[in-house]
This record gives sequence, C-alpha cells and structure tokens, in this order.
Amino acid sequence: MAEDHSKDLSRSIALARDAAKLAGVETDPEAVREAEGDRNRTNASYAFELEGVEDGPQLGTIEAALESVPGVTAQLVYSTSMAWITAPVDLDPQSLEELIASFGVKATMTDSTLRRRQLLANSPERHTLRQTNHGVSERVRKRRRLVAADLSAAREAGFLRRTEPKADQESDFDVLFTARDLVTPTRLIAAIVLSLPVIVLSYLPALQFDGWQWVAFALATPVVLWCAFPFHRAMAGGVRRGISALDGASSVAIIAAYLWSLIALLFTPAGDIGWTSSGGWLPTRRGDELEIFLDVSCGITAMLLIGRYFTKRVGENLVDAMRRLTPGPEEEYEVTRRGRGEDALLPASEINRGDDLVLTPGKVVPVDGEVIGGSATVHYLLVDGSSHPTLKVGDSIAAGTVIESGRVKVRAKRIGHATRWASVSRWVADASKRENEATAVSTHSAGMLIPAAYVLALLDFGMWVLLTGDYNAAFSTALAILAVVAPVALAISPALATRNGIEAAARNGILVRDGAVLRRAEEIDTVVFNRVGTLVEPEMTVETITAAQGEDVDLVLLIAAALLVDSNHPSARAIVAAAREAKDHGTPWRVEPEGAEVNQDGSCAGRVVARRVDTGDALDTLDVAGKVGVAGAVENEAADSGETEATRLDARLWRPTNLSQLSGRLALAATSGGTPIVVRYKGRDRGVITLHDPFKADAADAVYQLEKMGITTVMLSRDTYAVARRFADVLGITSVLAGITAQNKPAAVRQVHTRGANVAMVGSASVMDVVKVADVGIIYSDDEFFEAGHARPGAEVDAVIMRDDVSAVPQLLEHGRRVSRIIDSNMVLAGVYNGVAVVLAALAILPPMGATLLMLGSSLVIEYRSRRAGRFPQSGGFRP
Repeated sequence: MAEDHSKDLSRSIALARDAAKLAGVETDPEAVREAEGDRNRTNASYAFELEGVEDGPQLGTIEAALESVPGVTAQLVYSTSMAWITAPVDLDPQSLEELIASFGVKATMTDSTLRRRQLLANSPERHTLRQTNHGVSERVRKRRRLVAADLSAAREAGFLRRTEPKADQESDFDVLFTARDLVTPTRLIAAIVLSLPVIVLSYLPALQFDGWQWVAFALATPVVLWCAFPFHRAMAGGVRRGISALDGASSVAIIAAYLWSLIALLFTPAGDIGWTSSGGWLPTRRGDELEIFLDVSCGITAMLLIGRYFTKRVGENLVDAMRRLTPGPEEEYEVTRRGRGEDALLPASEINRGDDLVLTPGKVVPVDGEVIGGSATVHYLLVDGSSHPTLKVGDSIAAGTVIESGRVKVRAKRIGHATRWASVSRWVADASKRENEATAVSTHSAGMLIPAAYVLALLDFGMWVLLTGDYNAAFSTALAILAVVAPVALAISPALATRNGIEAAARNGILVRDGAVLRRAEEIDTVVFNRVGTLVEPEMTVETITAAQGEDVDLVLLIAAALLVDSNHPSARAIVAAAREAKDHGTPWRVEPEGAEVNQDGSCAGRVVARRVDTGDALDTLDVAGKVGVAGAVENEAADSGETEATRLDARLWRPTNLSQLSGRLALAATSGGTPIVVRYKGRDRGVITLHDPFKADAADAVYQLEKMGITTVMLSRDTYAVARRFADVLGITSVLAGITAQNKPAAVRQVHTRGANVAMVGSASVMDVVKVADVGIIYSDDEFFEAGHARPGAEVDAVIMRDDVSAVPQLLEHGRRVSRIIDSNMVLAGVYNGVAVVLAALAILPPMGATLLMLGSSLVIEYRSRRAGRFPQSGGFRP
C-alpha cells in the first residue's frame, strides 16, 4: 500500500515537472541554483548627462541598444537629457559610454555617480564578481588599467579631470613632428659641447693636428647617433607609416654627412695621419680631394636641437593652463556646512551645493558661488561679464578664479559639471581637438616638401658631378638643399596662428568653435543684431500706460501683470513691478490670475479674476458676453461692505508688428514710445503699455566700430518699424528689419544672405534657430545658457560671448580679420622662402650650415608672427 502511494507520488512529481517545463519553468535543482546566482549577482546604477541629443526617437534607439547588453536596463529621458542605467557591477561603464557615443551622443557620468563609485571602491566589504585578466589580451588589460586609474581619480572639486586612454600607437600627426619630450637639455648641451671642437677644427686648418680627423669623428659619433636621435626616430616613424616627418630631410642630411665622412676616412687619404682639410664653409672652397663633412652633421644637429628646444619652451596653451587651475580631488578647503555650524577641512571632491568655503591667497575657487563675507583681489584666466579685479560681499565668483590677496567666504551655488568653468573646459578641449585635426591636414601637405627635397638633392648632386666633376661641391649643395627646406614653417603657418587666435579670444571671454569661424569672420560684411539679448540691458521698466476711451489705466496694468506674474521675461518683470507699485498707491482693483500661457516674447493669453473692492457699484464695464462671468453688486451686507462678485475675464496680451493693427490713441501710443504691449479683453483692445529697455552703455560705440570697419549693421526686432527705427537711430544702426515675429526671423536673415551679404547673426539662446542660417552665429550666454548644455561646439553655434558688452562683436570680427591676415602672409612667406632658399642652395651660394641657420630662422619668424595672433583687440580702439 505504501509502495503504491510512493509510486503515485513520484508519478505526480514527474507529471508536474513535465508541465512546468512545458510552461517554461526550470525545475532542475542545479539549474535553479545557477539561475538564482545569476539573478542575485550585484548590480550597479549609473547616471549620465547626455550631450548632442537630437530628438526623442533617437533616445529610444539608444535605450534599445543598451538593453540588448545582458543584464542592462536603461531609461533615457529626453526633457532632462539624462540616462539612468542599471548594469552588472563587473560591466565596465566605459563600454556604456562608448555604446552611447556610437549614436553621436556624448555621455558624461554625473558627479554623484562618481562619488558613489569612489566610496564603493574604498569600501572594505565588497561582494562583487571578481574581474579576471586570465586569457585576456594585453591590449584589453592595458585598457582596464587605464579605466581603473581614471575612475579612481573620482571628482575634482566639481571638475571631472578624466584622462583619455592613450592610443597604442602614435597617430600620423604625432609622427610628422619631432617628439618634443626627447629634445632634452642634456642632449642640447652634449650636442653643443661636442660639436664646437669639430666645427672649429674643420674650418681652421691652422689648428688641425695629426689625427684630428679621427678625434672629430669620435666626437661626432655621439652627436649623430644620440643627440640627433629625436630626428632619426621621427624619420623612421614616418617611413614605417609611409609618410614624411617634417625633420626627415635634416635627419637624412645628418646621416648622409656622417656616412660620407666615414667612407672618406676609411677609403681615401682623408683618413691618413697628417691629412688636413682645405677649410672654409662654402661648397666651392672645398678641396679637390674627397672631404669630410663631420662639421655639417654636428652643426645641423646642434642648431636643430637649439631651435626645437626653445620652440618647446613657449608659453603654455589654454588647455594646459585650465588643467593647471583645476584643483585636484584631494586638495583641501575650509568648509562650513550650513545647519551644522561646524568647520572642517574637506577635500574638493566632497564639496556640495550650499556649502560655505573660506578662500585664502593662492587658492583656486572650485565652485560657482556668491561672496558672503570678506573681500579679495583676484586673477582670472578667462574674462566674462562678472570679472572684476576686486570682490566684495554680494559679488558672484566663478570656478577657476585665483585668489591673489584677501580672504573671502563663498557660498557654493554650482559644482561639478554645472559650473561655467567645466562647460568652458569642454568647449576649449573640443575646439583644440578640432584644430588638431585641421592642423594634421596642413601638416601632411607640408610633409610633401620632403620627398621633393630628396628628388631635388639627387638631381642637384648628379648635375654638379656631370658639369664640374667636383664631388665635394655636389655633395655639399645636396646637403644644403636637404637642410634648407622648411616644412615646419609651412606646417605651422596656419596652425599656430589659428590656435593662438582661438586661445586669445577665449581668454577675453569669447569662445570660438574653430579656425574656420575666424576665417569666415574675415569675410563678414553685415552684422544682424537681435535687439533683445544683445543691444539692450536685461532690465526693463514701464514707460507709459495708455487706456482706451472710458477704460481704467490701473485695471489695464493689473490685468497685464496678472497674466505675466509667473513669467521671468524682462518685460513681465517690469509690468509686475509696476503693478505692485500701483497697489501700494491704493488702486481699487484686485486682479488675480487663474492661468496663463506665456510666450517667449512677452505676449500671452489666459484668464484672470477681477474685482473692485472700494465700492459696491456693479462691474458693468467688465461684463463679457459669451464668457463665464457675472456682474452686479452683491446685495444686502455684501453691498454695504463694498464687496462685489468676481468677474472672470479671458484676457490676452499681444505685440503689434505693423501700424495697421491699431488705431486711434492706442496706435499713437504704440508707435511713439518704447516696446508696446497691447492689453485686450472683452473682445477689444483696452490699453497699451510701453516698455523702456535701455541700450547697453557701449552699444553706440560698438556700432560705430562696425560701421568704421565697413560692416553694415542691421537690427532685427518684433516691434513696429517706427519704434525699431527710432531705437536704431539712437545707436546709428544702418538698417532695420521690423515687425518680424520669432518664427519668421530665420527667413528674414536668410533673405539678407541671399542678397549677397556675408552675415553674422548676433543674439541670445532664445534665437538659436536664427543663428543657424547665418555665416557666423554669435550667441550671448548667461547661466541658463550653460546649464542647458548649449555651450558645446556644434553646427548651430560658431562663437559664444561670455561678456555683457556689445564691443565684443567688433572685437571678434576684427580679431578674425587679423588672424586671417597673419595666416595668409605666413603662407606666402613660407612658400617664397622655400622656393628661393632651394635655388640658392642648388647654386652653391648657400652652404649646409648657412642653410640650417636660414631654415631655423624662417621657422622662428613664422612663430613670432603667429604669436601676434594672440593679441586681442581692445575696447575703445583696436591695437595695431
């Protein structure tokens, strides 16, 4: 009986397992334990800030790609440009960034995520799967080491100093130039000390003792093999990649002179004890017998090292300067946490928003904030609208500012990637990268001189031998050709001037996308200003209030204010401020909003609740046919107390674009003052509020400078022509595009362009779509601009002005002209030099040593001229 029961139980279990398998449920104990272990493995959560997102569907595609990775779940939010990802802890987050980057979107890990990862990395108890390198290639191991080192650096005072993994091999661009790290003082000193005796003995026969040539050979050997190694290494790298290093011809000349001398010493009388050279350094003064050219190999090496060494020591570029001013993660600051009342020395990586920092001389400000105590003298690497040499309580202070003297307490408002410094750092780094790519093109072109020099040197040697039979003169002129060509001068002609120009603009508060922008700026002949955000101050005031016949002025103002109370537009702030002042003076009206939709230009529509509180009279004037509303005095006690029922009005504010939209006294008010806003309710226009927005102090001078440069100035405005023309006349602006609504502004600028003008569009972030259609798009930035992530090099923004003054516009255009002139003249100078110098060398007028000096001199002249591109035009007149 029991046995039958056991069989039935086993049969039931088997049937249940079969049913479970059919349903897709695993019942094998080992498989269940394996699945449970897989489900229980530790996950990690990451938050990424996204840059370059085009639209919502793009995020859907990226999200699907991320979730195709085993164990990864992702949620990407378009409105905030954020990615929230959960992944196995053993999955390298760098791979997630690379996957997202493959869609053209840059993902940057947030500071909070980095802090959390740093804390987990330092935690003594970690129950994560161990990542093994067993069976992994050396390249992957190296990559893992670099990523681990990058993450361990964590946050740096809100700046993320992430070290990009170095490539396994040098790029072609790097190979074209001699490695500057190898041009050391030791090599330079050794080359000079060893070369001087060789050169003196070679040129002064009176000093030549028995066996001097072998002593010279011994001295020249370390010079040629070790001191000149950087040039040989560059040449070998170029040969390996099928390109020509810029110092390749000089390397060949050094080796050729050394080998020629070795052959002469071994197989000709030049190696005999007691032999003396003919002396002299001109090719035609060489002796009839085969001469040695150890002086050439040593001289070229020493002079090249001198030139490259001092070129290397020029001032640091902006990227390096910004990196130097970026505090390290362990740098400590005196911090007060509000609410705790305790002071502590905290590393920069632990500073949060709302913390109070005490900054003393020598400290670099790690946050954007406000001075709440003390005063200080400061130094700025970058100039913006808030840059002042001295700071006091209430002033804003930006990250990257250096405290020179004094002591201030700063309250942190923005940290990490939210700081303006971080945005500018990314912009400058991207611009530098883009310039490196452009430089690579010009460098490759300049490298074509090297094969041409080889061919010319061989042809020259053959012609001299055939025509004169003088092997010494033939070889000397060939060496001179190799030594005189200056591909470096040709390569740096555009590159160095462009880089200096971009950095000079950035140091003066203007971020330029790349060198092409400076080139296009040279050709600009028309500047279009969007009036708001560029020519006028951001603060507006109510100028006049005109009510229609029989309407109440206060009521017109209060209805407008009720609709705009939630708007941050300057016009809205001005109207709301005027309405509050009217209330303070005892207006009988009370108007409250019930909802409004505000447009960017200050116009809006919505519903307001109006009541008159000083009398019990009926609100007949507010009766709106067909709308929800009541009129009439409240009976009995309500009437005696002076209260009335509220009337709900559907009101609208709008801005006229032409004179035909208004008539009578309202038309006169809209055209005779400042910016007009029309208040409409009960189906009719009831009043006009005109606003005064004062133009910036330097606006007229900036317009004068543009006109003086031969540039036509145009103002783009939504106002009627009469209002816009009157404003433009005050500043001296040539033309006006008036009555242009926001959606029609791109077409208006495009029309100017199609008439043959090269247009620079100047506006704020509110007209980003207008900027796209111009030859050069210039944006005035503010904090919201940077926080929204617009401060990145993109097709829609060519230049970002971080200052408030209008003079920045003519300065930028003049700077573009200046840099372009320097580049053009450098290219002409380098081309003419190479042509003339090769001819002089081939005619034996220029000896090898003189050719080397001339080549280095040409490079130094180009560098000096290019350094002038680092001068930025100053306000109140441009420097020569």
